[in-house]
Amino acid sequence: MARIRVLLAEDHNVVREGLRLLLSAQPDMEVIGEARNGLEAVEAARRNCPDVAVLDISMPELDGLQAAERIRIDCPQTRILILSMHESDAYFFRALEVGAAGYVLKKAASDDLISALRAVAKGEAFFYPSLARKLLDTYLSRSAPDIPSGPPGYQELSDRERETLHLIVSGLSNQEIAERLTISASTVQTHRTSILHKLDVKTTIDLVRYAIRHGIIEA
Repeated sequence: MARIRVLLAEDHNVVREGLRLLLSAQPDMEVIGEARNGLEAVEAARRNCPDVAVLDISMPELDGLQAAERIRIDCPQTRILILSMHESDAYFFRALEVGAAGYVLKKAASDDLISALRAVAKGEAFFYPSLARKLLDTYLSRSAPDIPSGPPGYQELSDRERETLHLIVSGLSNQEIAERLTISASTVQTHRTSILHKLDVKTTIDLVRYAIRHGIIEA
């Protein structure tokens, strides 16, 4: 099995070293580059085009969000995972706007970071639970009349596919969605594939941006 190639950007040496040891200990991960600031992260991404770039949100030269924007342009296949101490709506939704596929708080357990990395490497989204809840709450606060026909492609979704879409963009895994809707995880995957096709998007984070752009959820 090919290992996930990771670029690690963190300005604190001790923290970066700890993260490198954690990721390098995973059998399916390989740290192929390290950076002490956002500018170094962009340059390293250009050289190596990693599968996932783990970016601290607060770095000198360029912050993690600015670096993410540049990396997404230079290496569009690279997934962005933001690592932050900020449990803030502003930072979170800004991360989504620049194309981040995941947002993990530094206070989270190491298992969360590993799970997030694996998820975004597969093209899925991973958000810290409290932030994922904000996405769901934003949707639930909107009434159906606000989007009578929906944006392009939305009207083609079945009612169950729409339910699944809203849970996906809230950051829930296939298994969590299956438990919420009382269906099998394989059925959720079938709905996910159909949604991606009907909305003409490729990844889960594309779905999140679609939902924000068309007012299904609000940033």
